[in-house]
Amino acid sequence: MQLIIGNKNYSSWSLRPWLLMKKAGLKFEEIRISLNTETTKIELAEYSPSMKVPVLIDQGNTIWDSFSIMEYISERYMNNEGWPQDLSTRAVGRSAASEMHSGFFSIRNELPMNCRIDIKLPLSPAVRAEVDRIESLWTELREEFTSYGPWLLGEFSILDCMFAPIAIRFSGYQVDVNTICQTYMDHLLSDPHMEQWTHEGQKESEVIQMSEISFR
Repeated sequence: MQLIIGNKNYSSWSLRPWLLMKKAGLKFEEIRISLNTETTKIELAEYSPSMKVPVLIDQGNTIWDSFSIMEYISERYMNNEGWPQDLSTRAVGRSAASEMHSGFFSIRNELPMNCRIDIKLPLSPAVRAEVDRIESLWTELREEFTSYGPWLLGEFSILDCMFAPIAIRFSGYQVDVNTICQTYMDHLLSDPHMEQWTHEGQKESEVIQMSEISFR
């Protein structure tokens, strides 16, 4: 298997399937293409029909989009254990993951993914509203599934991968959340694979100015 990803410091979408594959103990070749360079499109054209990352290439299959890659990995290599076996829990998880996949644009735009960032910013009303929604969602899930484990649905799932970049953002921009959410974030960010990703992202030399608050 080959997983084509972007800069670890900036590419939130790349992190999601990478984390699932690492947690599943899968062996794969990691191909990193630096984004926003003169050669990015040329390099991506070799792998990505959408000209975006991430892309998974496996046994003749090319899968793009983080969500699709994770569903494929769950079905092919995890006996569908990327999601809980309980139908109702799985439905809730997929709904929350889809909300993340298609929403929270103010957070994406105003608090860009950046593993190196460590600054407290005043939040715009639009960002604060989205933070409040995530805080409410996480709190509801943790209160419902806490007896099953420390992850959003109790056991680790695709849903945790979907929200992993949010945890990096909230931590780096020092976003205040309630104790339940902070406990979950601390658990997620202390996962060895998450620590590996953030450490390697921090060590990257490339700078994408649009994702650097200091340049705004």
